[in-house]
Amino acid sequence: MEGGQPELGRNLTYGLLDSLGRAIVTGRFEREPFPTEAELAKQHGVSRSVTREAVKMLTAKGLLSARPRQGTIVQPTSSWNLFDTDVLRWLLERQFSVELLKQFNQLRVAIEPEAAALAAQFAGEEDLQRINRGLERMKAADKGLDDTLEADIAFHVAILHASRNPFYAQFRDVVGTALRTSIRFTNRVKGRTASVADHAAVRNAIAARDADAARAAMRTLISDVLDLIEKKGKGMSAGL
Repeated sequence: MEGGQPELGRNLTYGLLDSLGRAIVTGRFEREPFPTEAELAKQHGVSRSVTREAVKMLTAKGLLSARPRQGTIVQPTSSWNLFDTDVLRWLLERQFSVELLKQFNQLRVAIEPEAAALAAQFAGEEDLQRINRGLERMKAADKGLDDTLEADIAFHVAILHASRNPFYAQFRDVVGTALRTSIRFTNRVKGRTASVADHAAVRNAIAARDADAARAAMRTLISDVLDLIEKKGKGMSAGL
């Protein structure tokens, strides 16, 4: 029994974290004060220590702040850590937003073409094999033999790792989390999965050690997504 308590405590903490995070992001506390730790503990049937830990984690994510004589208050969106995968997930799940999707892909344009160029210069044999596996998974997904979303994400994450730059590699969780919404949107609009040929062009340039071509191919791939969002996104609503 004792051995299970720490795990139970973590589960309760993360459960409360997820519940409170969603509530904050969806605007539940815009018109009412954020509850005290005692109130939260009573409302959710958890201990004060679990509540305190969840609040501490939300504070680290930029969603809350504790101020003397003011208690714990919800921070404005500008203070939220948008690179935190929980925060990004809550934002994407809150309500489908074409604007948020566009902003995410604008970030991708700034990051992934350069990651592809770096991969062309520095990727090792294992990195190239990981990129190839991602592409093969995309081909299999086209035949219904693999998951479309996971295959596409695996390809893009493999390139981030292949850059051999730890800063680029750390975007993997952000890219993986947000691509799920981006790919769902573009696949729905186009009525088909992502272009394997376009992704193959990126892979081929990296394999040929052509940094300029790799950069251009990745930029074209993401720019096409941005164009699609601009043209088709307006007027589309939640429910993806």
